Amino acid sequence: MLLETTYSNKKNKELINDLVGKPFSLLSSMKLKGVGSKRMIIEDVSPNLKKYLNTVSDVNYGSIELRPGGILIAINKGLQNFTWVIPYYQFYLYKTNGISIHAQGKFVHFRNNRTHQENAPFFKKLTRLKTEYDQRFPHVDSI
Repeated sequence: MLLETTYSNKKNKELINDLVGKPFSLLSSMKLKGVGSKRMIIEDVSPNLKKYLNTVSDVNYGSIELRPGGILIAINKGLQNFTWVIPYYQFYLYKTNGISIHAQGKFVHFRNNRTHQENAPFFKKLTRLKTEYDQRFPHVDSI
């Protein structure tokens, strides 16, 4: 599910909290050593996400936020912000030349550059949380 989150909206906030859980508490985020990635360059997206990227030759940026039941991918398009809400049971991570995140028939591919290497501990944490979720709540694809 992709939401326009430029401005705070109570309806969007409730929807996000229902799908992937409320944000981690301050203590939990300190135990996890952070719940957000650094800003990364988006190299490619699926055709159904192209309308959420800059149309001119600007660089497109995105970041990832961890939630107890999934992740949020923030995409910036000019002055607008969009958030892709992905529950863990729909989430797949591929380590290609960079990182590719697939869910709901869409994908985002982040470029392999310096910020990607700086986010390596974040992706290890993300993989660990996804594995823990799959062990607690197994579904057909993870068996």
